[in-house]
Amino acid sequence: MLLEINPHNPQKRLIQKVAAILREGGIIVYPTDTYYGIGCDIMNKKAIERIYQLKQRDKSKPFSFICSDLKNISLYAKVSNYAYKTMRRLLPGPYTFILEGSKLVPKIMLTRRKTAGIRVPDNPICLTLVQALGNPIITTSATTPDGKILDNASLIHDFFGNRLDAVIDGSAVPGQPSSVISLIADEPQVIRKGMGDVSIFE
Repeated sequence: MLLEINPHNPQKRLIQKVAAILREGGIIVYPTDTYYGIGCDIMNKKAIERIYQLKQRDKSKPFSFICSDLKNISLYAKVSNYAYKTMRRLLPGPYTFILEGSKLVPKIMLTRRKTAGIRVPDNPICLTLVQALGNPIITTSATTPDGKILDNASLIHDFFGNRLDAVIDGSAVPGQPSSVISLIADEPQVIRKGMGDVSIFE
């Protein structure tokens, strides 16, 4: 199912429709401020396993997930004052922050060191979707198993076909990765330079 959703003012009815698909364990594709993302409800283990199969990814490499705002992040991660101030300056935006996960995060979503990658993209569609669902959504870039980026909703729809339950067409996305910054132990470390200014960490 390919759904066109307004990128600036997402239609509530359509967002609710996609949230219902997620609640039922569906896998969707949605736009972010970097790539199109493949996602599911973070609390649905079966759906997460389907995404691992879809991406042909090793289970020792957990996916990142999207929260709707800073308050939402503090439920799913241990956020120090320093981390809070840092993220408040930069979010929503094209950053993935590595933080220690809280007890609410399913084990399948944590690394061996109990850390998780968390995003709050500057994109109204995915943020309203997380709010409508009430749980974070997994995020992994929509790529072919050999790593080719699919940067267009209808291309993604054609490539994955019925392995996806819904594809949101939210117009063009930049097609570049987010910057990944670890804030573990309040020692910022730039793990990947992508979109977004990382000069404050250097």
